[in-house]
Amino acid sequence: MFFYGIRHVRSAQILENCPVEEGQFIYLNLRKPKKCCYFNAFFEQLRSMKKLYICLILSLVMGFTTFAQQEAQFTHNMFNNMFYNPAFAGSSEAICFTGIARQQWMGIKEDGNNVSPRTMLISLDAPVNLLHGGLGGTVYQDQLGYYKSIGVRLEYAYRFNLGSGILSLGAQVGMLNSTYDFSKFKPIEDGDVVLSDKTKQNNFITDFGFGTFYKMPGKFYLGISAVQLSEAKSPIGKADLQLKRNYYLAGGYEYTLSNYSEFEIDPSFLIKTDATSAQYDFNTLVRYNNKFWGGVTYRVQDAVGLLVGMNVKNFRIGYSYDITTSKLHKAGSMGSHEVMLGYCFKIVIEKPRKSYRNTRFL
Repeated sequence: MFFYGIRHVRSAQILENCPVEEGQFIYLNLRKPKKCCYFNAFFEQLRSMKKLYICLILSLVMGFTTFAQQEAQFTHNMFNNMFYNPAFAGSSEAICFTGIARQQWMGIKEDGNNVSPRTMLISLDAPVNLLHGGLGGTVYQDQLGYYKSIGVRLEYAYRFNLGSGILSLGAQVGMLNSTYDFSKFKPIEDGDVVLSDKTKQNNFITDFGFGTFYKMPGKFYLGISAVQLSEAKSPIGKADLQLKRNYYLAGGYEYTLSNYSEFEIDPSFLIKTDATSAQYDFNTLVRYNNKFWGGVTYRVQDAVGLLVGMNVKNFRIGYSYDITTSKLHKAGSMGSHEVMLGYCFKIVIEKPRKSYRNTRFL
């Protein structure tokens, strides 16, 4: 059996003789390609498809392989660079904590149950001069209908001066625990072997990532990275869960208005791809006196996000609301909410003062 996350399948790739409704899932038996066996289960995350949001399960002659979906997405991606790129660790020159909670596609339900994606993330990073770079750690949970994953990542970045900026090379080790609740599935046809197991299934996968990050403080940054590089595989139920390699390209620029120095405009972008499909986020933030900000994000053919936030001493607080522009709004999506909280501080160790005694008083 071959399972493919809906981030990577467009409606045009589904057999024409298998009509699918919004938010519905489809199970195709390749031995009988003209026969469609539908089951109503909001199992995979409906996140970045351009036309129809479906999950495709293809029954193959030999073996079972399950490809995991693309990683969780965040509207506050410009405040969450380390999740996408390990080379970002320690680049803020401070010990920084970031927490994000996201409720995606509010209103998507099945049998009265909320099955819309929910994501929580906590990250911490700091510069470590002894290691000539920075260290970081990330813990996150992604709930996608009847699928839940809990991940832990450890990051290290080696930094050195290059030209007028700083170049970082980063490495990441990640651990992912996934749980599938097969008891929630409701097959249309009795005797479906794929859905015959009505228990919860767990698996554990270890993988790694790599990235580069170049930053010219006060001007711009650019980073490129790849995670889940080994595409590790682990058995789960009657299938194998295999991670899908993901690539990221991110960049941003800081521009201060010459006649209004209290205003700063920060355009940025994030491109994500698994070499099968791609998602493009274009962002613009306007900052006032480095205390307040507001902005907009455009996720191509998916959503328009509105952001507001403020800095209070060392704290950073942000909120975003995504307006669904894809066909998911017809399936009941009332948009996505996201809250971000950050805190940064520095530890300054004063060097002990040297004292000298006058030999006259010895």
